[in-house]
Amino acid sequence: MSTYQVPPFLAELLRARSPSGYETEAQAVFDRHVKPAADTYAKDALGNRIATLNPAGDPVLMLAGHMDELGLIITYINKDGFIYFDTIGGHDLSVISGRRVLIQTAHGSVKGVTGKRAIHLMDDEDRKKVPKKHEIWIDIGAQSKKEALERVAIGDVATYDQDLELIHGSIGAARAFDNKVGAYIVGETLIRLSREKKMPAARIVSVATAQEEIGVRGATTSAYSVNPHLAIAVDVGHATDHPDCDNRKFGETKLGGGPILCRGANINPKIFERLLKAAKKLKIPYQLEADPRPTGTDARALQMGRGGVATGLVSVPLRYMHTPSEVVDLEDVERCVQLLVEFSKGLEKGDYAHW
Repeated sequence: MSTYQVPPFLAELLRARSPSGYETEAQAVFDRHVKPAADTYAKDALGNRIATLNPAGDPVLMLAGHMDELGLIITYINKDGFIYFDTIGGHDLSVISGRRVLIQTAHGSVKGVTGKRAIHLMDDEDRKKVPKKHEIWIDIGAQSKKEALERVAIGDVATYDQDLELIHGSIGAARAFDNKVGAYIVGETLIRLSREKKMPAARIVSVATAQEEIGVRGATTSAYSVNPHLAIAVDVGHATDHPDCDNRKFGETKLGGGPILCRGANINPKIFERLLKAAKKLKIPYQLEADPRPTGTDARALQMGRGGVATGLVSVPLRYMHTPSEVVDLEDVERCVQLLVEFSKGLEKGDYAHW
C-alpha cells in the first residue's frame, strides 16, 4: 500500500465532477483553497476562476490550468427508461461501455452503468466494430421513460464513477488528471507565492479555466479580461514510454521525467528559455517536446489574446489520456509547482518577453 500523501487541494479537485459547462464542483474546490491566498478573486460569465496576487505588479503573468473534464450529456430517454447521450470532449468510443457512471441531477447523484449488446449476441463482423454513440446507453435501473424522468433530466451530465487511487508510490490513476492537475498547479503556485517574504515583481493571475475540452473557450475570454503580458498554460502531455507508442512519431517523454516544456510556433522563445533556466536552477528533471502548430491546449488561446501574449506551455506527463484511468506520477505535479514558483520569482519589471 502506498504511503504517498496526496495534497488535499489536489485530491479534492480530482474528486470534483466538472464536465465542460458544468464546472460547479471544481469551482467550489478552487474557491475554497485559492481565494484566501489571493489579493483579489473573481468569477465570470463562462465560469472561470481568476485569482490575483500583487495587483500592482509588473509584468502581468497569467497562469492557466483548465478545470473541466470529459463527460456525457443526456440527450434522449426511450420508452423503457434507457438513457442515450452525447459526449463532452474527445472520448475514445471503444472504452465507454461497461462503465459505472454518476449522473449529476438537481436532486443529487444518480448511479448508472453504460451498456451495449453483449459480445455473445454479436456476429463476427459486429465484434470487429467500435460501437457508435447511439449504440451505447446508460442503464439506471428504471422500468419506463416516466420513471427515468423522475430521477434525471435531459441535459444532465455524467462522469465515470472512478476516483483517484495510488497504484505504486507516487504513481496514481484517476478519471480526470486531465486537467485537474493543471488547475491545482496554477492555484498552488499562487498560494506558495503568497507565503513568500518578498513579493515577486510581477502581478500573478492564476486562472482555473472552463471549457477547454470543447475549444479552449474559458482561456479565450479570461485572456482578454486579464490582458497579460506573459502567460503559461499548464496541462497534461502524452508520456510516450509505454508499449505501442512509436517515438519516431510522438517524441520521447516519460512518467517521472519531470515537467514537459514545449517548443514551437505556439511558444514564445524567451518564455521557453526562462522556464528552462528555472528548471536548471532548481536542478529538477525536465523534458522537451516540439509542436510545429498551435497546441491542443489553452496556450493556443492565450498566445492570441488581444494584441498577442508571450506564452509558454508546461505539461505533466500522463499515460492513457482521455480514458477512465489516466496515470500520472504525482512527483511530476509537484515539480511543476516548484518550476512555476521559481519562474514567477525571476521576472523583472518591464520584462514582456518581446523578441
